[in-house]
Amino acid sequence: MSGLLHGKNVIITGARRGIGRAMLSAFAANGANIWANARELTSEFQSLCEAIASEYSVAVWPLCFEMTDHEAMKAAVKEIMAAKRPVDGLVNNAGITHNALFQMSGLEEARRQMEINFFAPYLFTQYIVKLMLRNKGGAVVNVSSTAALDGNAGKAAYGASKAALIALTKSIAEELGPGGIRANCLAPGITETDMLATMPTQVVQETKEATALRRAGRPSDIAQAAVFLVSDLAAYVTGQVIRVDGGM
Repeated sequence: MSGLLHGKNVIITGARRGIGRAMLSAFAANGANIWANARELTSEFQSLCEAIASEYSVAVWPLCFEMTDHEAMKAAVKEIMAAKRPVDGLVNNAGITHNALFQMSGLEEARRQMEINFFAPYLFTQYIVKLMLRNKGGAVVNVSSTAALDGNAGKAAYGASKAALIALTKSIAEELGPGGIRANCLAPGITETDMLATMPTQVVQETKEATALRRAGRPSDIAQAAVFLVSDLAAYVTGQVIRVDGGM
């Protein structure tokens, strides 16, 4: 894919590393201007945004706020509005994981999972779709997980938070479709990110061998699927959950 998003303006949360970092490169390579979210503006993240903008001749604007800081989130939305550019895409990628057996998982950790993986993108999406409705169009991509669909052991709270994101996606696809807004979900399987380090080595290997492709996904695999869903190639795709899992 190349140039599929030329001239489009897209917001990507959790863009500093892992899947979000791969999305930053993939969207820029396809011509998108990007508001790139991270928790804080470090010199490393600033340099990353500048390097990608230069490499692909697009604009990359750092948009730094903690997803659970609602006041900072509002300030970021005002920053987007001040740019006076249409928002063509929103990719809710930021999230956390926690691996523990159900009976060893406290309520506090479950609430933390829901706060970051569900409530934060819920609120942020409310703000951003208001801007999309003004321009009569846009695409929302929520990054869920196969854990939301398959019920993996050790991922009760995580899977529940990501399942809530799927329900949100389907609802807003129905509600916002008349306004020209599409909403879809990606459900990655095992993927080569820092989150993989939280899983036992044996479980990681067994999961890889259980896929049809016999490997873990690369962040770029998920990023390219997100590019497709934001692009006009997916103009008639909404309310869907697309597994990017190597055939689990």
